[in-house]
Amino acid sequence: MTTDIGLNPQQLLGSVAILNQLLADEFALYVKTRNYHWNVVGPQFHDLHKFFEGLYEDLDEVVDEVAERTRSLGSFAPATLAEYSKTATIKEDTNYGLKAEQMVANLLKDNEQIIKFLRESVDKTQDDFGDAGTADFLTGLMEKHEKTAWMLRSMTV
Repeated sequence: MTTDIGLNPQQLLGSVAILNQLLADEFALYVKTRNYHWNVVGPQFHDLHKFFEGLYEDLDEVVDEVAERTRSLGSFAPATLAEYSKTATIKEDTNYGLKAEQMVANLLKDNEQIIKFLRESVDKTQDDFGDAGTADFLTGLMEKHEKTAWMLRSMTV
């Protein structure tokens, strides 16, 4: 069935491409945050273990919302690790001996990277694709990542 929501196929594909990139990055950040939750050690263990848990729970919801936004535009959401690995710009962390401070710094850097992508994508979905709905959706996600980045940044002083 054709999606008839006032956007032509090219506009829909443009927004979906952005969402697919975002989905891969959000999933990669989810996995990295889970990794840190499981493997954090040191005097801040309890606080960071709980903090990272809250972050990955929030990211789990974001991943679902991004996939559902893709579906609402009439496309299938990528849902395999192979697709995410190929597409994600957020890189996995296989260094299991990281200090807690480095974990926080890495998550801050990744959140800031996603914020920059979202900021560019809001303009692109609105201006290039005429997709105000996706632009608004991305703005909301950007605000969530900005708050997370603020919290992580506050832990690095």
